[in-house]
Amino acid sequence: MEILQRLIPLLNEGMKTTASVFAMTLLVSAILCVPVAWARLSRHLIISKIAAIYIYIMRATPLLLQLMFVFFGLPLLPIPLKLGRFTSIFIAFILNYTAYFAEILRGGIQSVDPGQWEAGKVLGLSKPYTFFKVILPVVIQRSFPAYSNEVITLVKDTSLVYILGVMDILKAAKSVSNTMSSILPYVYVGVVYLIIVGILTVILNKMERKIQAS
Repeated sequence: MEILQRLIPLLNEGMKTTASVFAMTLLVSAILCVPVAWARLSRHLIISKIAAIYIYIMRATPLLLQLMFVFFGLPLLPIPLKLGRFTSIFIAFILNYTAYFAEILRGGIQSVDPGQWEAGKVLGLSKPYTFFKVILPVVIQRSFPAYSNEVITLVKDTSLVYILGVMDILKAAKSVSNTMSSILPYVYVGVVYLIIVGILTVILNKMERKIQAS
């Protein structure tokens, strides 16, 4: 009981951090992934290569390393850039998930029948209009399961912010565990993660069924 009394206030604080990192990353990355995917598919070799290199770096290196580089590494550059903890977290997470979302979007776009583009052209629709009104709905329908998996992964990845000393759910468990010399705080926090992921899974499954039915 004493463990819960110590843990709950810290969990409340940690939940705010976890929720803000999750929401900000999901929102901004979902927007930025569109131009990045578009750049990746560009016929201009330089633009396509730049996008491909960015995506490769983000996917080939651990998010934990990216967090540490943004916060600890940028101040050591010849032109130092010192960022606060939360700014570093948001930048690292958004850059990472934008790359993953962009790659999913790219795959979805490439899976669309080229005839859809031709139909839009015949109807006199501009390429951007054809993309957003004709192609994108099909891409979302086909790519949503992959997006859902990344959303669930994002929930778990938010636990990495503890490395910068920010109070999140996992940091709350660690603090109480060190004080009380007990593993129970980690068990309780594990249950919290199970509940969060369970709720998200139900929501995402319902959304997927609606999208597939539309």
